[in-house]
Amino acid sequence: MVLDIQSNDSTLPLRRDVKMLGNILGEILVYNGGSELYEKVENIRLMCKDLRDSFDRNIYDVLKKVISSLDPKLRKQVIRAFAVYFHLINAAEQNHRIRRRREYQMTEDANRQPGSIESTVHTLRENGVRPDIIQDVLSKLSLELVITAHPTEATKRSILELQKRIAGLLNQLDHPLLSKKEKKRIEESLYNEVAALWQTDELRDRKPTVIDEVRNGLYYFEQTLFDVLPDIHREVEESLEDAYPDETWKVPTFLKFGSWIGGDRDGNPFVTADITWETLLLQRGLVLKKYKSVLVELMKRFSHSTNRVAVSTELLETVQRDEEEYLPEEKRWTVAEEPYRRKFAVMIERIRQAEENSVSTGYKEPAEFLRDLEMIKRSVYQHHSHKHELKMLEKLIRQVKLFGFHLATLDIRNHSGEHEAAIAEILQKVMIAEDYRSLEEEQKQEILQKLLRDPRPVLLLHEDYSQETQEMIRVFQLIREAHREFGKDSISVYLVSMAESESDLLEVLLLAKEAGIYRLHSDGTVESDLNVAPLLETIDDLISGPRIMENLFNMPLYREHLNKLGNRQEIMLGYSDGSKDGGTLTANWKLYNAQVEIHRMAKKHSIRLKFFHGRGGSLGRGGGPLNRSLLSQPAETFGDGIKITEQGEVLSSRYLLKDIAYRSLEQATSTMLEVARHVTADQELRDPRFEKAIEEISAASYAKYQSLVFEDQDFLTYFNQATPLNEVSKLNIGSRPSARKNSAKFENLRAIPWVFAWTQSRQLLPGWYAAGTGLESFVTAKGENLALLQEMYEKWPFFRSTIDNLQMALTKADITTAKEYAALVEDSTIGTRIFKNIKDEYKRTKKILLAISGDSELLDHAPNIKDSVKRRNPYVDPLNFIQVELIKELRSKEEVDDELMTQVLLTISGIAAGLRNTG
Repeated sequence: MVLDIQSNDSTLPLRRDVKMLGNILGEILVYNGGSELYEKVENIRLMCKDLRDSFDRNIYDVLKKVISSLDPKLRKQVIRAFAVYFHLINAAEQNHRIRRRREYQMTEDANRQPGSIESTVHTLRENGVRPDIIQDVLSKLSLELVITAHPTEATKRSILELQKRIAGLLNQLDHPLLSKKEKKRIEESLYNEVAALWQTDELRDRKPTVIDEVRNGLYYFEQTLFDVLPDIHREVEESLEDAYPDETWKVPTFLKFGSWIGGDRDGNPFVTADITWETLLLQRGLVLKKYKSVLVELMKRFSHSTNRVAVSTELLETVQRDEEEYLPEEKRWTVAEEPYRRKFAVMIERIRQAEENSVSTGYKEPAEFLRDLEMIKRSVYQHHSHKHELKMLEKLIRQVKLFGFHLATLDIRNHSGEHEAAIAEILQKVMIAEDYRSLEEEQKQEILQKLLRDPRPVLLLHEDYSQETQEMIRVFQLIREAHREFGKDSISVYLVSMAESESDLLEVLLLAKEAGIYRLHSDGTVESDLNVAPLLETIDDLISGPRIMENLFNMPLYREHLNKLGNRQEIMLGYSDGSKDGGTLTANWKLYNAQVEIHRMAKKHSIRLKFFHGRGGSLGRGGGPLNRSLLSQPAETFGDGIKITEQGEVLSSRYLLKDIAYRSLEQATSTMLEVARHVTADQELRDPRFEKAIEEISAASYAKYQSLVFEDQDFLTYFNQATPLNEVSKLNIGSRPSARKNSAKFENLRAIPWVFAWTQSRQLLPGWYAAGTGLESFVTAKGENLALLQEMYEKWPFFRSTIDNLQMALTKADITTAKEYAALVEDSTIGTRIFKNIKDEYKRTKKILLAISGDSELLDHAPNIKDSVKRRNPYVDPLNFIQVELIKELRSKEEVDDELMTQVLLTISGIAAGLRNTG
């Protein structure tokens, strides 16, 4: 496959790699499909490239004719050729990111990489920031990234592994001292890996189970995160020590990972209490296995002899006692003069016993394990220079602080309606409320508060509840059991989806009380071990969120619950459903404004808030680079910590390779340090003019969005027919149904298939639609308003991030290709009319974005991302054109055609790989 790539000089090594991989793929195409396959792929590629360079109607018609006339067998191979290319280019781009980072590391300090921890810390010093201010920032710094099971990763694990190996081989080719023979061997290995990629099935043969998804998530902990997270903390320490050599620094564990996988039961009937328990066991099993591996390595290295050094008395006494208590004679280290090895032998056995859940000899909690490690550290530094750190031991200590024995805190989530249904049945059985669900909100709150103030239970132990209510009760009992077995950090937050009222949170608190997680003692004292967090998703919820939370903060009973949690409240913000409900611009502003209002109100009540941002993946769901996501938040909310979901394809693009995982987390850490410093300095955070402007823009944008999505009676017809929505649901990428309660209603459609379908059709409507109308209407209202928007773009990170993400969405969208999908609408008048609406809004949005940013073309400010999108487009286009033809044929058939569906799914998988978030 011949690849024509033009770009700037900094991407020369990338272009070299892509050309080499393209040549290998071309050779494989000829070998496996003959010259006919190769020539057909090249012919289609060149026509798509010519159309990108300059649209020609004749070439366009020929292209469509060539695609429609493809023999089905050959067509399948053509689809795979373009899809495989994206897996290759993804590997090449990942390796190039690693290459660029290392180039910075090899230069002098003057060329520190932008966004690096080292660069940020030295900038703080150069700006005269005092050490005590930085230490204060560090003490408050908290970022938790939560991996989710949301079904957006279309790429199989085996394909990801091949990408990883290909990227590794490309990295080896960069070694400056390679001999000709070594280079030839690496190139041979590259051919073999690409050949394996071509001969590997891209599609899963079944939907993954929840446990499959759990194991997929654990893969990233095992491969990268277990090592990268402590390395980030160490980098902060080293950078601070280098910039401020006379200071002593304490760097807390500010960066952690959590998980939803195995705990998120909102709309997923397959996440049961038993599955959650199995998830916790798998997490513990992995982290203990990792600890055991490190201990074995430490045991090899700590051969110090008491004939040569004086170890601590504390260590010698402990070793003697522990051997007798925990270690059979045959497992003890036989050299008495090697006390560290004797101690590590005991620790390895105790970790092994903890794996087997032996409470008599295994470590009961991570604090016990940590005490042994700290004792060894104290002893070693009696005979080892403090100037030279024992990095492996120090790293293990940090890992225990990060991961405990639970690996990652597991959030539990469910829909507010499910809790209400369970409470209604429970109260009906004990004759407290015959029809709880029909009561007014004030009546519900009165009943719930009364029950929460009563130490007596309301559950009837032997009552025959419905299966749904029994499962709900079991979940809360499981949380109590998990706290006893795995520690309270194993599950610390319960998320309430679609939280619309105060009772939605009080219902969860009552269920927690019945399980003994929330306890009211006879003397009136309260214990509470679960943070109940509302998930504010829709535009209405975001508007009413501040009122709901203030009412709860004014409620003595709820305040006492918070008091037991250190006066901390977590609140989750949903980007996906808000965007689906009101458009991306309005949703992002309402989310931003809700944070400001709730934060201001919580501060008045002396409550520390942690906002949990349910964003990531595609742009229509709040996606984008992690550091830009952080910058777009209200700066004052950084002080009490931030949580962000890491979803779907983001996991592989950010955390498949150690170097890229490090860079992603380094950029996030640097952003947190810089923004938190400004908050600590109590600087002016926003200009009131900016907020007034965005409010006006949001109102106009919302009206435009609503007029199409909710007020146009033909819109759902267009959406269902002009996108591969129904076909996407057949792709085995997640355990969860595509709609809540398997309902066809728009409000029950999950935001993920909503965004996925629009992306496949290159319309990307959730990522940009209605923003242009909002921005343009503001500019035309007053002559000076454009200058104000340009000032906002320059000075306000939230607005800049919004505009940049809109540019990204427009760049990935393609109106020419989208028109092909619009032609799939059976009623052509509907298809033509709605597509014209979308096309006009696209042009309007593009024009105003360029006027605001000052760019000549979209993404001029981000040349690497722009180049990546341009590099991919000529290869995504053929898959789109083929997909349209396949869908047309598939929908015309009365019976299901499995082979046709397979080919459609191959195009979906290929387009998903081609349009991944880049940069």
